[in-house]
Amino acid sequence: MSALFQPFTLKDVTLRNRVAIPPMCQYEAVDGLANDWHHVHLAGLARGGAGLVIVEATGVSPEGRITPNCLGLWNDQQTEALKPIVAAIKAAGAVPGIQLGHAGRKANANRPWDGDDHIAPDDARYWQTLAPSAIAFGQGLPRVPKAMSIADIERVRNDFVAAAKRALDAGFQWLELHFAHGYLGQSFFSHHSNQRDDLYGGSAVNRGRFLLETLAAVRKVWPEHLPLTARFGVIEYDGRDEQTLAESIDLVKHFKREGLDMLSVSVGFTIPNVQIPWGPSFLAPVAQRVREETGLPVSSAWGFGTPDAAEAAVAGHALDLVMVGRSHLADPHWTYAAAKQLGVSKPSWTLPAPYAHWLERYSG
Repeated sequence: MSALFQPFTLKDVTLRNRVAIPPMCQYEAVDGLANDWHHVHLAGLARGGAGLVIVEATGVSPEGRITPNCLGLWNDQQTEALKPIVAAIKAAGAVPGIQLGHAGRKANANRPWDGDDHIAPDDARYWQTLAPSAIAFGQGLPRVPKAMSIADIERVRNDFVAAAKRALDAGFQWLELHFAHGYLGQSFFSHHSNQRDDLYGGSAVNRGRFLLETLAAVRKVWPEHLPLTARFGVIEYDGRDEQTLAESIDLVKHFKREGLDMLSVSVGFTIPNVQIPWGPSFLAPVAQRVREETGLPVSSAWGFGTPDAAEAAVAGHALDLVMVGRSHLADPHWTYAAAKQLGVSKPSWTLPAPYAHWLERYSG
């Protein structure tokens, strides 16, 4: 049988297959609230057969959103708005997950189709961005952020904890912390964006402290029987890849000791103008190294959007789960189509029972 279509169990959660839909920002929220668009979008993806559907990057605080139109989880109204979406994902046979994050110096941006740049200070939607050091990202995000005080660090860590509690209350069964893509967690770890001279800067151990403390604090409130995962950029493609990867793997080992159950392997995106070797499955060897050296299950996205590539990544033991995003936007039933292409017997089992009934009984 196809490796991609074997069940996967992590803690007390079992996915019907190894296909996961990663967080994909929709930029359609108002005041952080999920709405009808999020409902139809996420329920539709879940209905297509994937084992896991992870809700887009969700801000743990107002200033933690990437744009003013991103989801948030800092109040009870936002929790209530997510509950019917969680129920819809479950009804379609998938496990509901959510990614919690803080955008750091990349926050307070316009939506991609509205400029993808920082919002001007004279705009009513403006807010002060935060980062480990007062260093701007550059390009379309030139604003110099406020260097976080120890009090700021403690507050943001507590915001992650509070959001994790709300995620549990909303019914999510899978939690992912966003420590990638140049957002706050990643920018603490990267020497490009962190030039602090206290316990949160300098050595790799110190630069990883905010991530590790946040993970440990969330682990205390997130149930042990449910998966706690993180997305982390383990490599930058900035010319010092071996050193960055070695430091990242060491930090991930500490993550594991603090209770991390799985890692989604990604790129740092901490600085612009790096030479990322885009191509099919380009992160598979990196993810496999992380898997082998840490002993953690791993997933990854970027370049696994064909059935053959996804199958090869799982069958070759590079990944335990394959994150397939854009291909699912083009075809919400990508998982079902992949099962057919890979020769899975009665591939309609990947779909909800009413769909399976019609597809199997009336195959003509």
